Amino acid sequence: MANKASDQSGDYKYGERQNKDIQQFTLLLEKFLGKKDQIIVQKTEMGGTQAYVGAVTLEWFAGRVSFASSLPLFEQKYNNQTDNVEIDAQTIEEIKQRPLDWSRQISLTQYLAARKNHKFPPVLVVINQPWVDNPNAVEWDSSKQATKATTDFMPLDKEGNVGLLNVSQDNVSIYALDGQHRLMGVQGLMELLKTGKLQRYKKDKTPDNSFITVDDLISQFQGSLEYLENLPSEKIGIEFICAVEKGETRLQARRRVRSIFVHVNLMAAPLTKGQLAQLNEDDGFSIVARKIATTHPLLNTQEDRKPRVNWDSATVASKSTVLTTLQALKDMSERYLGQKYPHWKPLDKGLIPMRPEDEELEEGIQEFQKLFDNLANLPSYRILEDSDTPALRRFSFEKDGGEGNMLFRPVGQVAIAQALGILVYRQGMPLNSIFKKLHKFDQQSGFSGMEYPQSLWYGVLYDPNKKRIQVVGKDLAAKLLMYILGGVQDQMERTELRKNLAAARTVENRTISFDGKFVEPKQVGLPVILN
Repeated sequence: MANKASDQSGDYKYGERQNKDIQQFTLLLEKFLGKKDQIIVQKTEMGGTQAYVGAVTLEWFAGRVSFASSLPLFEQKYNNQTDNVEIDAQTIEEIKQRPLDWSRQISLTQYLAARKNHKFPPVLVVINQPWVDNPNAVEWDSSKQATKATTDFMPLDKEGNVGLLNVSQDNVSIYALDGQHRLMGVQGLMELLKTGKLQRYKKDKTPDNSFITVDDLISQFQGSLEYLENLPSEKIGIEFICAVEKGETRLQARRRVRSIFVHVNLMAAPLTKGQLAQLNEDDGFSIVARKIATTHPLLNTQEDRKPRVNWDSATVASKSTVLTTLQALKDMSERYLGQKYPHWKPLDKGLIPMRPEDEELEEGIQEFQKLFDNLANLPSYRILEDSDTPALRRFSFEKDGGEGNMLFRPVGQVAIAQALGILVYRQGMPLNSIFKKLHKFDQQSGFSGMEYPQSLWYGVLYDPNKKRIQVVGKDLAAKLLMYILGGVQDQMERTELRKNLAAARTVENRTISFDGKFVEPKQVGLPVILN
């Protein structure tokens, strides 16, 4: 019993000492954290480059970090209107940054202000000091090598891993090496909160004569002023490196920093469109596309057949056995359901969409399911039970020949979805009556033989000059589908459609009729409307 009591007493004393240590550490930490000119950081080293990782508020980030192009190094070529450096023979070897695209600022600012689960990755910044740009400064020795680094770090532990980084505004300037557009978005947020509005710009920072306001954001995204006012105190990860390390010449330092920037961008490979469609949990069209790809009998994985969906690539090779791509399914979903749910699209290009409500998503999935139920019953797709996709996709002149069927090309699939979305949701045509006509059209080989002049898709989806598919004809193909299904009634629209069809069938100033003869453009007429 005595031993047990002694153990308990020892545990108590240890716990008491630990609590006191924690209290003392907390007091010291608060003391250091309260200093505006110092940041607690952890030192890291990789590839010979030391860096200091910490966190700062969005307000601090917007106010203390500058665009790289504003360095004194670029003064003579700096354009203060665009915050970019003018590229010429002199500056091409100095440039470390891609030009800023100011048209993105609104989208980035809206993202921060409208999405409660927003997240920016950490930024990489460079700490510079005034002496760097003075070749006669005492910090450069007789060999023009730096006698000190531009970072001033005071370690707080024996190993020198954790400490305080001097970011005094009087001594250092900081610029974004990786994260310039994030900086642009955060600065836009501060401007919006300060003035109540934010100017919209074109890429080169030319004003676009429109604004977004705080009131607009609150009404459009059901936000609150209290939420917006708390955003400046949110924190973002930040990693500091020095502009010049001890022992470097100015040229060596510039090359090192530039090299780091290139490496950061090369290693950060962007997601493909297919990968985005796989992962996106905000975009309703992507969610619907994934659901159909994995559950519909025409597309889902089955043991007795090869996969029918390419999950990564946006294209389908002529020898591929897949039917379509996830990217095409996402485009089909957007062009079809976008007519019914236009609010699924973000208000501004570049802005991340808001995830639809679950009930509406389920409704959208059911609507898209109906479309694929009807597509699966078309004669061309029913052949898949006994044939393979390459034979139906290939053109007749390719090795082993084929049907040249547009239903086996992503561009053709997207065109059909686009046309049907408008007919069903804008014009109110019943889906079953549309597919009765398409069934007959398919039986008459209307979707096949794109490489022949007799085909409606010759010159539209098929390029007779280059003898390959052309994506540029997608919108015209959709309009022609609408026409043959009785969805183009306006005479002016019909006239314009006929002219566009004639232009599409014109190769090297010679227009090809449906009979395969050279004719005047005005002699090319519109196809027969399906009954």
